[in-house]
Amino acid sequence: RYRLTPTFGRDTICWFNNNISLMKQLAARDYEDILQCAIPAFDGLLPEEDNEIVLDLLFLMATFHAYAKLRLHTESTVQSFELVTTALCQALRRFRDVTCAHYQTRELPRETAARARREAAEAHREAAGPSLSHSRRAGPSAAPRQKVFNMNTTKIHSLPDYPSHVRQFGMTDSYSTQTVS
Repeated sequence: RYRLTPTFGRDTICWFNNNISLMKQLAARDYEDILQCAIPAFDGLLPEEDNEIVLDLLFLMATFHAYAKLRLHTESTVQSFELVTTALCQALRRFRDVTCAHYQTRELPRETAARARREAAEAHREAAGPSLSHSRRAGPSAAPRQKVFNMNTTKIHSLPDYPSHVRQFGMTDSYSTQTVS
């Protein structure tokens, strides 16, 4: 469905020439284009209840992204940013609790292949290593594993802090977190 999205402007949204899930080495502009085109691409793919939850979540993500990219904030935009962030966190929990419960998701073929390569390399290192007392694994598994939506990540945990950081430090692109040595 992304491939059916028409281009917009000269440099705004380019045509998606690949399967989105197979795209590699994405730049920030690619993620932004994917997010901007997500609502029409996802609309109607799921049953009505799940469709509503996903579209609300995508809208809130796009709105959060727009506030995060603002170059100049006022007190009212920071307050709106806080409200959107609260709604986004609630929508993420609703997505996890309601929508994710309806579907079993599995690894992509490239994720399964990468895991099998890692497991094979680890088994080879263990077999070749001086310590043979470690328990040996059964070998690499070629079957795709089930994947679940994980909200216990640093990125999701830090979402509510964005508006207060904007209020305290200014826009996120106006400073660096790199340490000075």
